[in-house]
Amino acid sequence: MDAFGVFRVSASALEAQRQRMNVISSNMANVQSTRSEEGGPYKKKEVLFSSVQLEGGSADLSGVRVTDVIPSEDPTKMIFDPTHPDSNSEGYVEMPNVTVIEEMVNMMMAFRAYEASVATFNMSKAMYMKALELGRP
Repeated sequence: MDAFGVFRVSASALEAQRQRMNVISSNMANVQSTRSEEGGPYKKKEVLFSSVQLEGGSADLSGVRVTDVIPSEDPTKMIFDPTHPDSNSEGYVEMPNVTVIEEMVNMMMAFRAYEASVATFNMSKAMYMKALELGRP
């Protein structure tokens, strides 16, 4: 690995986790949205990651990137609320397939992965700074 490859790997992980947190935030913001542009309730989105070869330096240097953001296959929920403006003739409202607890757990996992990437970046920076100090008289 070239000297600064660890920084590119960490940066790719930081960017991927930032995008993941944005998608999770969108899911949380739409937990009660019964209308969407596609029609019907909001559909939870999920992030797909893939390994990617990073530019510059060694050919074996791989990072991570978001390949796609896809709608979840989880079924929507039907809740009885005849007073809701979007309720059907039987009084049921089709609600988004977003579970707040699950999204909070996903957010915590994304945040921990982000923190780990920051720690890796900072540790590498500290090691390079110490290496530079070795050359001082």
